[in-house]
Amino acid sequence: MSGNLHIHFTTNGSPEANTAADRLIARYEQAPLKSADVVVALGGDGLMLQTLHRVMKTGIPVYGMNFGSVGFMMNGFSEDDLQQRLEAVQRTRIFPLSMQVLDTSGKTQVALALNEVSLFRSTYQAAKIQIIVDGETRLDELICDGVLLSTPAGSTAYNLSAHGPILPIEAQLLALTPISPFRPRRWRGAILSNHAEVRFITREAEKRPVSAVADNVEFQNVLEVTVKEDRTHGVTLLFDPGTSLEERVLSEQFRF
Repeated sequence: MSGNLHIHFTTNGSPEANTAADRLIARYEQAPLKSADVVVALGGDGLMLQTLHRVMKTGIPVYGMNFGSVGFMMNGFSEDDLQQRLEAVQRTRIFPLSMQVLDTSGKTQVALALNEVSLFRSTYQAAKIQIIVDGETRLDELICDGVLLSTPAGSTAYNLSAHGPILPIEAQLLALTPISPFRPRRWRGAILSNHAEVRFITREAEKRPVSAVADNVEFQNVLEVTVKEDRTHGVTLLFDPGTSLEERVLSEQFRF
């Protein structure tokens, strides 16, 4: 990026973020999204995910400034020298998972996930899920609260909370992680190639309903869920020098 960048500002709607956006717009001007060189998102990681999904088809990179709680994908806030900061950024390109869902009514739906695709039990009864990788059954029946498949970018999010592995951001890998597994009790998941196609088949779907979620898009009463990486889509995150997503993921592995 070079020259006088056209910036589109977006916020999570909080009073603090909105006030900061008003000051930034007065100083740097607001470009329409369709003609922007970069989107500056003021909020937390939730807003960052929403914004990345919003710009996925446009190729516009996103620079976040933290007005949320964790802000793992965000930079620190400063009004000063924004154009210069955006000229000096480090770029990280990430790719989503494509989730195809077949529900109990026979309807098929598709969604993309930058963090993870998750299956969850919808009632008090545990889910029973068969796991097939590249056409071969690897686990005939997982009895659990759920299971997820995570990208490297999402491996430090819900995947980590479910005791899944942290994956280096540039690794061509996916993390398959059970959520509160009951049987097999000692199965801790698997690390798969990013070329793998993972198919989840729910058992006793009427008695044990399961929902499927791609980031923030949820489908109820699923029968089958097929997931694979989608390299035809991608998004670019921008970080201040020395604070790249690669560095953040690495540092997360040494936290106690």
